[in-house]
Amino acid sequence: MRNIKLTIQYDGTDYSGWQIQNKGKTIQGILHDAIASVTGERLKVVSAVRTDAGVHAIGQVASFKTHLELGLDTIKRAINAMLPPDIRVIDVEECPLNFHPRYSAKGKTYFYIISRAYSVFLRRYSWHIPQILDCDLTRQAGAYLIGEHDFSSFMAAGSGSKNPIRRITNIEISELQSIEFMTFNINAPLIKISISANAFLRHMVRNIVGTLIQVGRGKISPSQIVDILRLKDRRLSGPTAPPQGLFLEKIIY
Repeated sequence: MRNIKLTIQYDGTDYSGWQIQNKGKTIQGILHDAIASVTGERLKVVSAVRTDAGVHAIGQVASFKTHLELGLDTIKRAINAMLPPDIRVIDVEECPLNFHPRYSAKGKTYFYIISRAYSVFLRRYSWHIPQILDCDLTRQAGAYLIGEHDFSSFMAAGSGSKNPIRRITNIEISELQSIEFMTFNINAPLIKISISANAFLRHMVRNIVGTLIQVGRGKISPSQIVDILRLKDRRLSGPTAPPQGLFLEKIIY
């Protein structure tokens, strides 16, 4: 028996998220069918993160156990041949049988893209906000979120997580004047919000981004973040940011 670890990229625009569902096509479902076609086995594909509908990944990690004896490069080529062009396996490794993409992870990093000027090339990958945002205020607010806290105020309603304690290790907010695309620059100012933590609650990143945007608009003061955390009430934090600007960047082991 072998335990095969995959690093995967995908554009989540046209999918109902990672996890297999009764309705709608999912990343996990398509990947499972592709791997089963290659191995000829009944298997289970597990991931580090269950991304939501419309969310993208640069470095999602998944694994499956198999008796297949093919080389790793051959496995990679064979799986990719069965996948649509918006899902791609970029690396394949063999790992110990006790490796689990989620439970073996030490941390995860997401980033979120906000476009200040509209571009047709960014509409699938950013949240367009034309209003002026004070990034200095958002950075002050982000500093209050770093550390170990009860993030109930940033957890989606109906979440199955029993423990809302998470540890954010870093929040970085960058302002960019343009982004390179293909062979030209898109002159659309951007804001990139990167968040690293030991783990995340459902919609936690999108709820944090929505709250930071409210701070940048002057509707929430940076110091109010302390009370929002303390009161553990989702109604006190900002709206959930839309999914298309969110990217799972990497899983740390």
